Amino acid sequence: MFEQSEHPHRRFNPLCGDWVLVSPHRAQRPWQGQLEIPATAVLPSYAEDCYLCAGNSRINGERNPQYRQPFVFTNDFAALTEHTPAYQHNEDDLFILQSAQGTSRVICYSNDHSRTMPELSQLQILQVIRSWIDQYQQLSQQYCWVQVFENKGAINGCSNPHPHGQIWASNTVPTLPAKADSAQRQYLQTQGKNLLLHYAAQEIQKAERIVVQNEHWLVVVPYWASWPFETLLLPLSPIARMEQLNHAQQLALADILQQLTIRYDNLFQCAFPYSMGWHCAPYTPAGDDQPDNLAHWQLHAHFFPPLLRSASVKKFMVGYEMLAEVQRDMTPEQAAARLRAQSNVHYKTPIAKLKSQGADHAQC
Repeated sequence: MFEQSEHPHRRFNPLCGDWVLVSPHRAQRPWQGQLEIPATAVLPSYAEDCYLCAGNSRINGERNPQYRQPFVFTNDFAALTEHTPAYQHNEDDLFILQSAQGTSRVICYSNDHSRTMPELSQLQILQVIRSWIDQYQQLSQQYCWVQVFENKGAINGCSNPHPHGQIWASNTVPTLPAKADSAQRQYLQTQGKNLLLHYAAQEIQKAERIVVQNEHWLVVVPYWASWPFETLLLPLSPIARMEQLNHAQQLALADILQQLTIRYDNLFQCAFPYSMGWHCAPYTPAGDDQPDNLAHWQLHAHFFPPLLRSASVKKFMVGYEMLAEVQRDMTPEQAAARLRAQSNVHYKTPIAKLKSQGADHAQC
């Protein structure tokens, strides 16, 4: 008899059309490979040599303001620039090139150098959410895609430990969001349903992969998850873009982000690394941006953590993953159960801090 928690199988990802190989029995294999250094160091609330701390000078000589709320500025080493000359080249449909215009911004979550998102109060997370919304509103006036994301932890390539995220905007829709746009549009056309709204309803009914849920939001380890403790964050009502969130939905989002990231940290008792990012409906020229044209899109966030068995063992996407298809060593159901079992109180939080966070939440 086939047992999905023991036997190899493949799962389909309807957002991109890819398959994932699941090999649950491999989770027991001995590990003699590379060990990472867990992110357990206690950082100061201010660091003189940090380019992102309030009041400090950045590498280009500009001085940060004495900010107390989220601070956004143009990246000093921007991956996209606004004034790139327009250019296209196509030779035999094999050597195709086009110039890219855009901008890259950095968002410092708070002035406290030591506090990552799970250690912020809900009020502080709410301020981050409202900064995201403000950036979407600004950048969508000029660009068709706005990508909000965060790389947390040195293991994920983060070059500065000060808690921060990034916002890149471009004049073209990137590859992965374009696939998600096509898949959601096709699902609505063929099934008559919004793909991710329908998926959220099914996950709630099955209750196998839910990590945490509140009135307006759901976090699951998706059925097709690639990374060991990957999660998908979904609104429970039709929302195509973050700017559409009302006050109650914003408050609930702050709550769900805090709950999820606390569970991540508690899992291996470390500052849990991940890459996360939001996908919302692309922005289109005036006249095309009508509600009917957004009915297929559902706002969602992906969390892709690289840790596998412990704070020191990383999941590597190499070999078969690079040459064939993604493979994972535990089922999404097993991963969800482990995350769901974690406390919603951060492992470093004393009772005094809990009372302080409750006071902040009351101000929301």
